Amino acid sequence: MANQSAAEQSNVAEQTNIDQLSINTIRLLSVDAVQKANSGHPGLPLGAAPMAYVLWSKFLRFNPQHPGWPNHDRFVLSAGHGSALLYSMLHLYGYDLPMEEIKNFRQVGSKTPGHPESMLTPGVEVTTGPLGQGFGNGVGIAMAEAFLAARYNKDSFKLFDHYTYGIVSDGDLMEGVASEAASLAGHLKLGKIIYLYDDNNISLDGPTSLAYTEDAMKRFDAYGWHTQTVQDGNDVAAIEQAIRNAQQETEKPSIIAVKTIIGFGSPMQGTSKVHGSPLGEENVRKTKETLGWDPNITFYVPDEVRTHLQEPAKRGAELEAEWNKLYESYSQKFEQEGKELHMALEGKLPEGWDKGMPVFKGGEALATRQASGKALDIIKKNVPWMLGGSADLASSNEMPTKGDISFQPGHYDNGNVWFGVREHAMGSIMNGIASHHGVRTYGGTFLTFSDYMRGAIRLAALTEAPVTYVFTHDSIGLGEDGPTHQPVEQVTALRAIPNLTVIRPGDANETIEAWRIAMKKMHGPVALILSRQKMPNIDQEKYAPAAGNVQKGAYILSEAEGGQPDVILIGTGSELHLAVQAQEELKKENIKARVVSMPSWELFEQQDQSYRNEVLPPNIHQRVAVEAGITMGWWKWVTAEGAVIGIDRFGESGPGDEVMKLFGFTVENVVNKAKAVLGK
Repeated sequence: MANQSAAEQSNVAEQTNIDQLSINTIRLLSVDAVQKANSGHPGLPLGAAPMAYVLWSKFLRFNPQHPGWPNHDRFVLSAGHGSALLYSMLHLYGYDLPMEEIKNFRQVGSKTPGHPESMLTPGVEVTTGPLGQGFGNGVGIAMAEAFLAARYNKDSFKLFDHYTYGIVSDGDLMEGVASEAASLAGHLKLGKIIYLYDDNNISLDGPTSLAYTEDAMKRFDAYGWHTQTVQDGNDVAAIEQAIRNAQQETEKPSIIAVKTIIGFGSPMQGTSKVHGSPLGEENVRKTKETLGWDPNITFYVPDEVRTHLQEPAKRGAELEAEWNKLYESYSQKFEQEGKELHMALEGKLPEGWDKGMPVFKGGEALATRQASGKALDIIKKNVPWMLGGSADLASSNEMPTKGDISFQPGHYDNGNVWFGVREHAMGSIMNGIASHHGVRTYGGTFLTFSDYMRGAIRLAALTEAPVTYVFTHDSIGLGEDGPTHQPVEQVTALRAIPNLTVIRPGDANETIEAWRIAMKKMHGPVALILSRQKMPNIDQEKYAPAAGNVQKGAYILSEAEGGQPDVILIGTGSELHLAVQAQEELKKENIKARVVSMPSWELFEQQDQSYRNEVLPPNIHQRVAVEAGITMGWWKWVTAEGAVIGIDRFGESGPGDEVMKLFGFTVENVVNKAKAVLGK
């Protein structure tokens, strides 16, 4: 400072003081929230507050009055257990999160739950907590930004030009989903990702040296990331410079290892004891004393700190106002693109979005995965803001591949993504894409591999993310690959997830309708369960049409002749045609059977009681359900007097039709079960 004037030196000192005062305010507001709740994780906020402060004060572009403006920088707290830090930041930087909510941390009905929830708290971009998920979400957000920028940006009109920042932890980097996502991000050269790694050498059970001794930065070097290390997590100048360096690297995602001390300033700093438990009243006092705070006050924000931390919001409001003017000019100069983009950002579908969807004739044989592929081809042509793909199974999932270079560096405008063999990352990335707005997303794999991505599916359901899963090869009918690839429990397991709509269409026309349902659903994920093997299309001139009926979840496909049915046959997926054929055979024996197609339990349960009673009359208990999966859950629909033709064991390798016969998925067995429930 020898060459600086007295005034300049005073300025630096003042800035340093307000920096430190702000950081300690963030730290201790978080500590007070955890202590009042007597629950939470004080260690991360105490250690990571400096990096969060630098990021939010000097880099992050946001407007708390309008958190969702399209070109704001995204911040992902992948280490969601440190939620008290995020809530303190949101409160101090001007979001609609009053002090009362900070005081109600982790309490029923508050906007400050134990882990961040995007549907609940203003300013929370994605729901995090299950480690590694936020890491993948950030990759998805960056992919959406790159896609929209490549499609819609013009010279002098950079509508999409924002960063995706995040704070990740040791635990995040240990999770396999983060490794999958990091590998893909490096390949895609997503240079707008900048993650700060809270490198504190501690996890919940103890030092990371017990299980995690690799050189993580070398791993990320190998992934194709730009890596840096800041040796002192309290060195705000070094953190700032590292972020600026990361911004200069435009063709590699960046990760900055910031060496922090967990629980900094507390008596238990540097130990796992401060990871996931409140400090205790006495230790809170000691922590405040160490940090130069009055130990007798709680939830205290100095006036100068509150004033100082409002400045970034003012800058953000100005940036949004500039963006709005740019967007208006863009819409006037590029009328077609402007209309398209407006519709995408509003989450709407263009008029005629399903124009050209096929209607299949009865008697034709087609696998529902093939029908899905035809539908998706048309949807992607009509809805150009679709971004999705398959986990290295596009040809099997019947997803667009021909003549397409795909979403790659230099071709971010292409909507076909090669996720690679990374099912879990695909799921978390889809959630990130959906959170960005302006993009619709889908992802495909074999149904049995939905288990790999279940954590991400669950979070999509929790956050009502509008994503579509294309799960093919849905039963033992896939054949020779055998029980390792033959799903039996997966459909039921997916049906168990709240807010997830599962649709298992019974033929090609039901599949087309399933896609219509998925595209119209703006809140909540949809799982399409599709067959590998071909099945006959139901004759829509003879039987009830799929259009207008699939959306009800279950409907009377074929009514019994001659009055009230004796038995109701319920079918889904590739087994529906067995019920239709069994009806004809039972008719020959003067047994009146109604056939009900039931592609979606969830949609059926949303119908009013009168409609449900119409389809499944309460006085008719003689029912037979047929589905090539476990029988669990079906008894709700067939009653104790009914029967379920299912499979409650693993399958068998062999030609698909022979395996289906082996396990009783035949017309003859459906007929026999129907007669059995009737006592014949």
